[in-house]
Amino acid sequence: MTAAEVKTTPVPPTSSAASASASAARRLAAGTRLAWLHLRSRRVPSALLALALCGGALRAMLHWHLASGGALDQQGPMVIEAGAAVFVAMTTHSPFGEAERATGRWLPYLRLAAALALTGIAIGALQLGALQLGVTGAFLNGPAEPGGVLILARNVIGITGIGLLASPVTGGLLAWIPQLGYLGFAEYALNEAWRNPWTWPVRPPADRGAWICAVLVFAVGLAAVTFRGARTSLADND
Repeated sequence: MTAAEVKTTPVPPTSSAASASASAARRLAAGTRLAWLHLRSRRVPSALLALALCGGALRAMLHWHLASGGALDQQGPMVIEAGAAVFVAMTTHSPFGEAERATGRWLPYLRLAAALALTGIAIGALQLGALQLGVTGAFLNGPAEPGGVLILARNVIGITGIGLLASPVTGGLLAWIPQLGYLGFAEYALNEAWRNPWTWPVRPPADRGAWICAVLVFAVGLAAVTFRGARTSLADND
């Protein structure tokens, strides 16, 4: 018996199209799993539940007029909007720290996508709480005031930006401190009838300067958390 007499079944060559399709499917599955693990490590599912509760709280406040009369028409929703912004900023906290930063090639993209998506969801959840009552503008001069969604979005964007900007210094779990500090400042500005653009929560919906300030703070905070990330410990000096 010689080697020439051994017969083997030929293996059909794999087509390049099928190989490319399988490779793309594996990359997609790996990318989806990576994104899901990133969101879970940041407690994003819990944050989504908290944002839904914020929307429910806004609905209850507007429905039962829990904060009505004078400055309370604006202060009550402002507090809930700040609360939603706090939950978004807290999701920047990482339990892994330096090990994740050293190995996570996609980490900046995941941070950016998560922050943008959660900010949009926060705005949508609060707006849904108001829309269900047909009161899209209940934040300045009563339920019929137009432009309420603009004020809501501006407040969430700006106060979220404060938390994102603070998180590389304070850490994601303590980013609420400057956010609530700004809320107290805004409520004081409301009572004192200040008109500065950096007091954007008290400005009219179409105030260009207020929008510029809020969006600028959000953009700088978004860049900070995307490229640097939140501080994970007091010893984190990178």
